[in-house]
Amino acid sequence: MEYFSLKRSTAIDGGNANLSSKVYVRSTKSGKVQKIVREMYLRQDIPCSSNLCRACLQIAPIDYSKKAVPFVLSDTPAGSKHFLNGQYLVPDTNAFLTGMDLFEVETAFHDVIVLQTVLEEVKNRSLPLYHRLIALTKNEGKRFYVFFNEFRQETHVQRNAGETINDRNDRAVRKAVQWYNQHIAEAQAARSKKSQRIPSVVMISDDRDNLRKAKADGIPALTLSDFVSGLENGNDLLDMISAAQERREVRTGKPEVFYPEYFTMSRMMTGLKAGAMHQGIFNVSPYNYLEGSVHVPAFDRSLLILGRENGNRAVSGDVVVVEILPKDQWKAPPTKIIEEESLNKNDNPEAEDGENVSSERERRALQEEVKRVHGQSTEGRPQPTARVVGIIKRNWRQYVGHIDRDSVRSTSKTSRQQQVVFLVPMDKRIPKIRLRTRQAGELLGQRVLATIDSWERDSRYPFGHFVRSLGELESKEAETEALLLEWDVQYRPFPKTVLDCLPAEGHDWKVPASLDDPGWRGRKDLRDLLVCSIDPPGCVDIDDALHARQLTNGNFEVGVHIADVSHFVKPNNAMDKEASQRGTTVYLVDKRIDMLPMLLGTDLCSLKPYIERYAFSVLWEITPDADLVSANFTKSVIRSREAFSYEQAQIRIDDNSRQDDLTNGMRVLMMLSKKLRQKRMDAGALNLASPEVKVQTESETSDPVDVQTKKLLDTNSLVEEFMLLANISVARKNYQAFPQTALLRRHAAPPKTNFEELSSQLKVKKGLELRTESSKSLADSLDLCTDPNEPFFNTLVRIMATRCMMSAEYFCSGTQAYPEFRHYGLASEIYTHFTSPIRRYADLEAHRQLAAAIDYETLDPSLHSKAKLEGVCKNINVRHRNAQMAGRASIEYYVGQALKGKNIIEEGFVMRIFSNGFVVFVPRFGIESLIRLRDLASPEPEAEFDAEEYVLRVKGSVGREIELFEKVRVKITDEKEESTGKRKVRISMV
Repeated sequence: MEYFSLKRSTAIDGGNANLSSKVYVRSTKSGKVQKIVREMYLRQDIPCSSNLCRACLQIAPIDYSKKAVPFVLSDTPAGSKHFLNGQYLVPDTNAFLTGMDLFEVETAFHDVIVLQTVLEEVKNRSLPLYHRLIALTKNEGKRFYVFFNEFRQETHVQRNAGETINDRNDRAVRKAVQWYNQHIAEAQAARSKKSQRIPSVVMISDDRDNLRKAKADGIPALTLSDFVSGLENGNDLLDMISAAQERREVRTGKPEVFYPEYFTMSRMMTGLKAGAMHQGIFNVSPYNYLEGSVHVPAFDRSLLILGRENGNRAVSGDVVVVEILPKDQWKAPPTKIIEEESLNKNDNPEAEDGENVSSERERRALQEEVKRVHGQSTEGRPQPTARVVGIIKRNWRQYVGHIDRDSVRSTSKTSRQQQVVFLVPMDKRIPKIRLRTRQAGELLGQRVLATIDSWERDSRYPFGHFVRSLGELESKEAETEALLLEWDVQYRPFPKTVLDCLPAEGHDWKVPASLDDPGWRGRKDLRDLLVCSIDPPGCVDIDDALHARQLTNGNFEVGVHIADVSHFVKPNNAMDKEASQRGTTVYLVDKRIDMLPMLLGTDLCSLKPYIERYAFSVLWEITPDADLVSANFTKSVIRSREAFSYEQAQIRIDDNSRQDDLTNGMRVLMMLSKKLRQKRMDAGALNLASPEVKVQTESETSDPVDVQTKKLLDTNSLVEEFMLLANISVARKNYQAFPQTALLRRHAAPPKTNFEELSSQLKVKKGLELRTESSKSLADSLDLCTDPNEPFFNTLVRIMATRCMMSAEYFCSGTQAYPEFRHYGLASEIYTHFTSPIRRYADLEAHRQLAAAIDYETLDPSLHSKAKLEGVCKNINVRHRNAQMAGRASIEYYVGQALKGKNIIEEGFVMRIFSNGFVVFVPRFGIESLIRLRDLASPEPEAEFDAEEYVLRVKGSVGREIELFEKVRVKITDEKEESTGKRKVRISMV
């Protein structure tokens, strides 16, 4: 229960503010009535920020340099068909929720007033849209101004008795627009008589009741689509309005529904609490779009979600609530490749009423597959199967794809007739998206960015809207931007606020010459040490350097020196906030998307040779048997003697004619690294594998020339061992100092069920046993998974074992019990990331914690807050994974381009078998590709799939057996994949 009253205003602060008190009454659990008074100061000195208004210039706020803050809104705002004298726009909440993509268009929507009321509503409704709106207010070219209407006396609105919050907020928007129009008219009247052009202040809203009331009060107001239609390029911009609102208005009558209604939130919460329902993330198989799964803690295996009805409009990545189906409806996972593009190729995007939620083709394909696998014994075992009953959190984002040519009714590039078409996303796990567009002909053959707006019960596919075209399919620019958008990589240039945080000296910055300078406070002078760096060829953002020298007692001093990024990036400034958002540097084949501006990353922080640099050093005393005696941590100044590539360092170490101190120090590092590695392996560390290739590009054009498998040298391992040791040492120190808030990295032990399939495959095909009781038993058994006739077999098994693992993740120490800190893959009790602060935000935070742990400086409050650190960890976990996926997608694109027009015969290995196809991995190019039965012969040959023996017996003219792990000869060509519009490597049997 709640009501409020406004006390009589009391003038304060020289008449510029009024004290307003709201009195809230609420009932407590015990039944008592509580009275809460909240005071608010209403002011008259909040400026309108229009450059037309001289009066407000007198009350303009002052910035830190004691200058008046520049006004945002133009004195000559652009006009439109509706308002020839120009306009300032005041969108309501729904206008931003349905049209954010429009407001972000650089060529339109300038001079926008964002009301405090609206900003707060957007924040409550959608945090991602709120962050995008805040970014617009910081974009100087767009001229978006936040007006605190709730605190300005003339625009403050009280909620009336019986009035809904929504109605009160709509009234607040109308009141602000009314005041602005009157205020701007008075401002113009006060100016010279020559200037009589009075712009209109226009409310943008799609709420019919709000528009009706605005019209009654004489307030200029338009719907978003009406306003856009009056702009010069309005036809194209109309495509960018959310389809949800338009569709709701267009539909008449009672539509036929095909999906079950979602449970209410209270029903889901009750079910979750009772254990009758389960919550998890919905995932879709990349090989079968009708097969979904949800991993929940209550079951060892993921719950199966089969078919569209059971998926109930969930999109891959959504957080869903599922209900377990009765046991007689449990099914076995399908072993058939089912692709939406080939099954539903001729769907009509215009059709809605009367369509079936699942096509007859889909139902038949799924039923046949279920019947077939139920005929098997072990592999065909039914497992828990569920259905989606509600969505907790949508994972809808912007999707990259191409327009399905078959869905376009008119391909004319000049026609502006609206039609509904299908966007086929690049991500095969995402369903086709219906788009309304007036530019279908122009968008054919383009990479297109779109977003999902709604997925109602009466529509087989989700509805969305067009955002923009990225360029022609297969063009390097369009495909690179596409993969960056697909993996949500922040690739825009650094804003001015970030660049303003850089040292004023720029590239001329140097370590202070005088040891009395404040920059030397607490630092150790290590410039006499023979330090060097060892990195990949061409590395310019050098994070780490090493040294080793013998001590008089026969032990060795070994140092790892890491770029002191935290000296330049201070907590909570604009550069730190940007780095925390980006989370990591993203490495593509032809470019690098930096976490920090280049001045820092490639110059002032980079440990370049022959130049003095600030560092954070870890210094150990280590015995000749690689046992640790002590570890010390210090801020320092170093001067690297050389920057080696892995190959250069290897050549130098192997050259016995080189007996200088630097080379001998590297030999000590090599000797110790091998002993450290052996200790890790003895403790159960895993030596896993992933397909790694390097794409060689032409220096000027970045066009791919060749693809080669990466060669790993002993120097790779040398650097890796000491970086691991540094990370472990720092983790222990930080945890000791901050047991509740140390930022660490863990790698959970995978459930045994993850290895069941691989274990069965190895036993059946090779008579080998995979033991998974611990990382040590797994490591030992992987060492024994060899084939004397095939050296690559062991690597193949390690690649497959890697895919059975859990993902490593960053976490805050206070959120886990100590045994859960363990890093399974490294067989280490505790671990963090410290050694790459130029390219990883986690390392930068670890530096700050370590600096406080050694009493170099006090710890910022944000690093004392468990809640804030959990937020940081959540973001950098996502960014880290996305960066990896974007990097792989870049390699995949360039490999496809490098093989364009070529015909190559190579050896491959069968690494997965389905009932209608199989996957072949080609080591030389690090690629894997699906070969379907229909690719072997036309018409598609019949085949018999023996799931227990992992054999596909192809009949007819092909007449051969395909076995798991079999070595095959394949022909590698390239093709444009119809379903995604991407050029991909095509593998066919020789």
